[in-house]
Amino acid sequence: MEFNIKRKLTKEITIGQKKLGADNPILVQSMTKTKIENLSLLKNEILSLINAGCEIIRIAITDKNSVISISSLIKEGIFKDVPVVADVQFDYELAILALDFGVDCVRINPGNIGGLEKTAQVIEKAKQKKACIRIGVNSGSIDKKYLKNNQNDIKTAIVESTLEYVRFFEKMKFYNFKISAKASSVMDSIYAYKILSDKINYPLHLGITEAGSRFDGSIKSSVGLGVLLYEGIGDTLRVSLTDDSIYEVKAGFQILNSLNLRNYGVNIISCPTCGRTKADLKTIVNKIEELTYDIKKPLKIAIMGCIVNGPGEAKEADIGIALGNKKAAIFVKGKVLKRVEIDDVFIEFQKEIKKLL
Repeated sequence: MEFNIKRKLTKEITIGQKKLGADNPILVQSMTKTKIENLSLLKNEILSLINAGCEIIRIAITDKNSVISISSLIKEGIFKDVPVVADVQFDYELAILALDFGVDCVRINPGNIGGLEKTAQVIEKAKQKKACIRIGVNSGSIDKKYLKNNQNDIKTAIVESTLEYVRFFEKMKFYNFKISAKASSVMDSIYAYKILSDKINYPLHLGITEAGSRFDGSIKSSVGLGVLLYEGIGDTLRVSLTDDSIYEVKAGFQILNSLNLRNYGVNIISCPTCGRTKADLKTIVNKIEELTYDIKKPLKIAIMGCIVNGPGEAKEADIGIALGNKKAAIFVKGKVLKRVEIDDVFIEFQKEIKKLL
């Protein structure tokens, strides 16, 4: 019997043309890395993210000119299928301006936005524009009063700060918001999200902040987010990496796919190699990843280096390659289609992939 994770049903909210929370799919988002002054490069990054399947895109807003730049992309229609979130730090007036110029959501940080009075003005503008707000609490910018109240315990300060803002939003009768409560510590993040999930019913955006490089950051995020997702917590997520934003999207979908919470894109199964491996499997796997990176249809690919695991694993895959000594067998749905020279395996593989798609 297949085991399925039972998600907590949170309140459904709207962000742009998408619904999240409740029983809607957990959405994968990313944040652009390109400086907003480089508008053509920023546009290219956004299009690459959309092509990779990114479902919400966040952009840092630093001044009035950056708001105007984003508005030009909005008018162009680049965000017609993917909501855009303005990430605003320190200046609540920029959040109001971004909402006036048509962003779908603003992310404000309780630790630096300037207090509840200024937050109220952002809320009123979001009401007027029927937009969304993300309450984005971050361990690196917690208001000192919360740290003092909690004897400098970051995780409990995160929870207290978040809950105060939730109560304020409810007092303002504004409910179209989601929450993130991120720390760079995996354990602190797990603690904060679990407590908040028990206490409130609003959608939670998951993440481990400042997670690190593509390697370290993916591992920390997989552990932290995996624990929370397994317990049914989370409605959107971002894998924060010091690397190209496209890898954040790929890692996010892989985490969700591994828990059967989404079924998106290519899932490559490959053996770790051993003394029986005759071919350069690492190079072949990397090449197959490049050939299939933009496929959005669910597709399971097995790439095996010898006869021990090859046929068995390939049999379970939509398509598979079993590598031998100078030869490779290509399988589709468990049946051997052809045996080819190793040098020809990429060309023949691409032909079969196109047939499947």
